Amino acid sequence: MLDLDFVRGQFPAFAEPSLEGWAFFENAGGSYTCKPVIDRLFRFYHERKVQPYGPYPAAQAGGAEMDEARSRLAGLLGVATDEVSFGPSTSQNTYVLAQAFRQFLSPGDAIIVTNQDHEANTGAWRRLAEDGIEVREWRIDPVTGHLDPDALAQLLKDEKVRLVCFPHCSNVVGEINPVAEITAAAHAAGAFTCVDGVSYAPHGFPDVDALGCDIYLFSAYKTYGPHQGIMVIRHELGDALPNQAHFFNGKVLYKRFTPAGPDHAQVAACAGMVDYVEALAAHQGVTPGEVAGLMHAHEVKLMQPLLDFLGARNSVRLIGPREAVRRAPTVAVALQGPAAPVAEALAAHKVMAGGGDFYAVRPLEALGIAPAQGVLRLSFVHYTSEAEVTQLIEALDRVL
Repeated sequence: MLDLDFVRGQFPAFAEPSLEGWAFFENAGGSYTCKPVIDRLFRFYHERKVQPYGPYPAAQAGGAEMDEARSRLAGLLGVATDEVSFGPSTSQNTYVLAQAFRQFLSPGDAIIVTNQDHEANTGAWRRLAEDGIEVREWRIDPVTGHLDPDALAQLLKDEKVRLVCFPHCSNVVGEINPVAEITAAAHAAGAFTCVDGVSYAPHGFPDVDALGCDIYLFSAYKTYGPHQGIMVIRHELGDALPNQAHFFNGKVLYKRFTPAGPDHAQVAACAGMVDYVEALAAHQGVTPGEVAGLMHAHEVKLMQPLLDFLGARNSVRLIGPREAVRRAPTVAVALQGPAAPVAEALAAHKVMAGGGDFYAVRPLEALGIAPAQGVLRLSFVHYTSEAEVTQLIEALDRVL
């Protein structure tokens, strides 16, 4: 079982007096930062805030730490070191990738997108229609929000599809999609896959090699780190796509899709996320790859009572599966009125939650929910305690 005392001891927010008594349930918008990341940021800004890779000790130490972040993340994700790129955000990384595909594809080629996505992993791809690319929409079930893999076969019916873009997990539906199965179907049809892992990665860093996808994207600030977008691009695809960076960086895979210069300190600090996972693994007596299973088991245990409570109330509509094992703990409910005032009311009970559309306008519309009304989103991660879930449920009982 997950040692929650050890876990919470790695996050300074739980020792912060101003946050005492508050239960944090808007982790899908960004998690607390772990101490190793904060320590690395502090050290970089104090000791190494110079141009990295220069011929003097501070610059060499800074460059080495940036390289360390890339290599250690690659090891955790099961990919080659140069297949990991950093960018200012996942939205920006996706936009740059879309521009590369704009040059790579030809009029008449097709791509598949879903209406289950956060806008960052669908909007940029849909704009390729401006250049004659056919955009096919893989649609969710309008009642459950489920993305049916069987429906994908109809969209892959010919040889025109070159790319399939879909989320590992939606930021409002919460259901975990079978990435390996979907990727295998896409590859069999001759298409590449781009997976938005932003809402999944906080619940356990994935083995990207095992998933088989060609692109995997997530945000470090949701995986206990700094505000960076992290993208894995496998060699077969990354080497084929047109360079989007300075021409002299075109032969370096991890630079090809980063038009701007890197944020030195934040890139370096990303190694702190691996520090945390490895420290937790050592404490629990497991491998770093097994930490995700510990996280998931703890989250499932805490999530099921919340799902049962919400599912039993006629005044709310629970979005996504009611079985905790099938989803991430990003739990959205549609109310009888606007969601934002309810989130405000929860704050009076020291519960931090959010109400709105969360850039998930397309899935909300597909589910028949007005984006202006939005949903109440209650999201947590493995550092959440059972007492905090109880605090949330009691607050919801009063507010709803």
